[in-house]
Amino acid sequence: MSVKINENCIGCGACESICEAVFSVDGVATVNESEVAANMAAVKEAAEACPVGAIEVA
Repeated sequence: MSVKINENCIGCGACESICEAVFSVDGVATVNESEVAANMAAVKEAAEACPVGAIEVA
């Protein structure tokens, strides 16, 4: 699985509050790819919670 933050990110921090092992917000969100596989359920939850649909999971 790959996780990408698209240009819609507003840096609200919702993803980081759900899964800080994968997401970090400093202006906009970034992804720690090395932690994605171990936290897939939380990544999917964060993607669903994103208010602007900025998290793309493929």
